[in-house]
Amino acid sequence: PASSFGSWTSQLSGGMAFTGKYEIESEKNYDEFMKRLALPSDAIDKARNLKIISEVKQDGQNFTWSQQYPGGHSITNTFTIGKECDIETIGGKKFKATVQMEGGKVVVNSPNYHHTAEIVDGKLVEVSHLGGTSLDPS
Repeated sequence: PASSFGSWTSQLSGGMAFTGKYEIESEKNYDEFMKRLALPSDAIDKARNLKIISEVKQDGQNFTWSQQYPGGHSITNTFTIGKECDIETIGGKKFKATVQMEGGKVVVNSPNYHHTAEIVDGKLVEVSHLGGTSLDPS
């Protein structure tokens, strides 16, 4: 979602494949990826070990994908598979993308950004690519 990166542990499962609350477990290439998002180094340092919760609500082809950060900050992206939408990044930037479902994975493609999310063994596994750097589970 966003803003979602790495491997997440499911805390709650719902009726749809992606519905649930997930807590981050691990991230690989965190610092380099966040620098590519143009986040200031103090923000990167503060967020490095935060317990970020992703909450996904799926209703058929419609998704609400939220990331909740300690201190009350959150980012929510709402989209429908196959329709163009605005996506907000962790850095607060917005871009347009059409989210697709490919082989059970939610896929976001834009000229500079590629993101996949899938459920593997009850975990939300997300991989993001930006400018030659990937953020993925370690």
